Amino acid sequence: ENVAREPEIADLVGLLVALGARIEGIGTETLRIEGKERLGGAKYQVMADRIETGTYAIAAAITGGSVSLDGTKLDLIDSLADRLVEAGAVVTPEDDGFLVSAERPLLGVDVMTEPYPGFPTDLQAQFMSLMTGARGAAMLTETIFENRFMHVPELRRMGANVNLHGSSAMVRGVKRLTGADVMASDLRASASLIL
Repeated sequence: ENVAREPEIADLVGLLVALGARIEGIGTETLRIEGKERLGGAKYQVMADRIETGTYAIAAAITGGSVSLDGTKLDLIDSLADRLVEAGAVVTPEDDGFLVSAERPLLGVDVMTEPYPGFPTDLQAQFMSLMTGARGAAMLTETIFENRFMHVPELRRMGANVNLHGSSAMVRGVKRLTGADVMASDLRASASLIL
């Protein structure tokens, strides 16, 4: 009971079922598992990484370019896609993925991290990087993890206008960031600094 509902969990269960496991309730918060002595082999395609997918989508929006993301699904990042469209990007479904394109500048958009299917905490830092160049202001509120704003001082070194208020960050867009020596504290923060 109380199983995480992220798509990665359902994908893992799908693999176990392909191997011969008996599991009911895929995609719900309750799984019923009937034990077996052994599992067999199977061919199985692991789903695309939704955080990697979202990071590339944000990269397209930051650069004002266009990126076709193949081998993934738009429904993995619905909450991010909604915020990208709200900011002014164009997200177009394609046969084997989707296309993200944008012309700069985008608009500031507020985001609150939430458990799946809400906005992923693992895309908050990357989205903040996008908002540093947006017109107007954006409030990013982190509700999942404490101390998830380690990237803020590093973005400030590059000229970002970000002010922290407890579990929220107010981001006011600037015309451009400049190069600076920065320290990467974790994977998501590192991605945000590269973006």
